Amino acid sequence: MLEALSTYHLIIIFSVTIIISYFFNLYAKKSGVPAVLMLIGLGIVINYSLRFSGLAKPDLLPILEVLGVVGLILIVLEAALDLQLLKEKVGLIIKSFLVALIGLAATAYLAALSLNFLMGAELLNALLYTIPLSILSSAIILPSIDDLNEEKREFMIYESTFSDIIGIVGFYSVLTMAGSKTGESVYNEVFGSIVFTIIISVLISYILIYIFQNIKGHVKLFLLIAILLLLYAIGKMFHLSSLIIILIFGIILNNYKVFFRGGLIKLLNQEKVDEVLDDMKVITAETAFVVRTFFFIIFGWSVYLGSLLSFKVIGIGLVILTIIYLIRAIVLFLFNGKDILTQLFLAPRGLITILLFFAIPEELSIGPEFQGILLFVILISCLIMTWSMINSKNKLAKIGEYEEDDLLEEDLLEERGSEPSS
Repeated sequence: MLEALSTYHLIIIFSVTIIISYFFNLYAKKSGVPAVLMLIGLGIVINYSLRFSGLAKPDLLPILEVLGVVGLILIVLEAALDLQLLKEKVGLIIKSFLVALIGLAATAYLAALSLNFLMGAELLNALLYTIPLSILSSAIILPSIDDLNEEKREFMIYESTFSDIIGIVGFYSVLTMAGSKTGESVYNEVFGSIVFTIIISVLISYILIYIFQNIKGHVKLFLLIAILLLLYAIGKMFHLSSLIIILIFGIILNNYKVFFRGGLIKLLNQEKVDEVLDDMKVITAETAFVVRTFFFIIFGWSVYLGSLLSFKVIGIGLVILTIIYLIRAIVLFLFNGKDILTQLFLAPRGLITILLFFAIPEELSIGPEFQGILLFVILISCLIMTWSMINSKNKLAKIGEYEEDDLLEEDLLEERGSEPSS
């Protein structure tokens, strides 16, 4: 009886969490408050409710790491399935890549210099902490940019996706260097791994698309996701840049007409590939939503707000945030001109930042207080984005009101003009 009751309790908790997250998403679209911030807040409330009630609190950090990896894969795949490779978008793709690369590199380096000065950390070790803090969170950005115009929305999709990829590759490259007794051949190993991964990814993508168009039945999509998860895990075991496999597969599937040309296009049944693509977009978005929900709630569950009650944590956190937004403003101005206010504050830190932070070995730690700094930067960057999105929505609402008033005035003038004179 107890086992059945326990099972039903778990089902109720799972179901209620998904329902709450769904309403958080609805509220986020109307208000501009990121749903992720509300999920973290819910996790914190649950955490402290358990503390004050005296109930035992289970250790969910191992689950957090697994959810983080799966969520990361799904988020990158979801973003890749939205990217269209068109000739007219080449300039946008190159520009967003350069903004992501320069912004991340400059932010990570200057923040590492700050940690070197303020905390006495070695530069290489400091980079392991500042690279995650320099990565834009596509998990937060992508669900929040529906109201942007098409060009800005596409720019943010490309930039946040490139930021994810560059940040992860950069992090594990620095981790390799930090763990290497000699610096010899580290660069060759890293870049050789990337080139090899790209070649393998393209081949795998062609093979998977060809095979899955011919599979009959309704369960093939989760099979495909399982294969991608398997490839990611195997790639990690062989120290490959596994996220590139996911990114390239998504891009090739969404742009199969670009990659399957000439005789290759005859190998495909375009109607079936389109069906796989459409279904893949739906199931990836739905699964990413579930994984993201539980990841951020468990993260909120795991944090300790007392770590924020330190002048050192707040001071260093403010320094890092200043560097983040200053570098972002400069880079965006150089590439996009003056119309950058919306994109400037769309710079939250989230899932990948947390995931990479937990991947840093204890022997390379620069101090226990950095968990507080991490939490401070994540929360403040999300709050800044919230303020920006709410402000943007209010401006759009006012513009809509003015346009509506203008239309009413035009209608009244037309009606008056059409009235017969007495």
